[in-house]
Amino acid sequence: MKKYYPENYLIATKENENCLSTRAALKEAYYNGRILEARAVVCDKEHNLHVDLGVMKGIMPREECAIGIDDGSVRDIAIISRVNKPVMFKITGFDTDEEGKPVAVLSRKAVQNECMSEYISSLVPGCVIDAVVTHMESFGVFADIGAGICALMPIDSISVSRIPHPSARFSAGQKIKAVVKSIDENGRITLSYKELLGTWEENASLFKAGETVPGIVRSVERYGIFVELKPNLAGLAEYVPGVVPGQHASVYIKNLIPERMKIKLIIVDSFDAQYPNEPVTYYNTSDFIDRWVYSPECSDKKIETVFSDYELTTKAI
Repeated sequence: MKKYYPENYLIATKENENCLSTRAALKEAYYNGRILEARAVVCDKEHNLHVDLGVMKGIMPREECAIGIDDGSVRDIAIISRVNKPVMFKITGFDTDEEGKPVAVLSRKAVQNECMSEYISSLVPGCVIDAVVTHMESFGVFADIGAGICALMPIDSISVSRIPHPSARFSAGQKIKAVVKSIDENGRITLSYKELLGTWEENASLFKAGETVPGIVRSVERYGIFVELKPNLAGLAEYVPGVVPGQHASVYIKNLIPERMKIKLIIVDSFDAQYPNEPVTYYNTSDFIDRWVYSPECSDKKIETVFSDYELTTKAI
């Protein structure tokens, strides 16, 4: 299976830079059908994209900017929003502008059609792929999975620890790994993330009873306060007045109970702060996951995700 990357993956590569270095190199890329990437700098009033190729201007006609523009299934905001961002394309020919200067004619749609037929159509649930976060909504994350083609990652698939909004985990433009969660009858792909972030035991092994460690308050309930220690690990602390979700906290670990997947905590202090997110640790290094078990073997409660072609079984916490 040929691999296609999300946009913003090729632009800084040596091969891409070489292809954009001279007019002769651009023509060679055209004859060879090379996929290139450069920054879109203007969307004109006809919604054609102007792309900075360095040695030459590139023009991407409106209908060539994305699959679905020509039939109206994709709105023109998909073109406008690419300004000042990298776009993938193939050169489909050369022309001259009103001043007689050479112009390369580009197609992003051609790359997307190729990506769909040679890569995305071959994906099955369980495939681990590269993705780039494009934008976030309260219900989930949209991520580019190849040449600007996006898939949805629902918020409950982001981590075991519940979050109020995807922005608690991601930022626009962030490069991530993701798992193909499901594919519907129309070929639309849904993504997941939590299966890459480690099991209960893998996360809990980083902590010991008697330690005081940092955490983030995720929810405040009458019976206690849930504090996230890692994206796939949270503990329960006794209720303390004045603590609110989103605060950072210092927590004392009273006990870890693997058979119940519980961590008992005491909140030492809670406070407002703006700290950068920790670097992501991916516990899976393979290109495919057929089954993921979050719960320890000693636990009576079993939490797992089983991936299979077009079928997905998930037992959540």
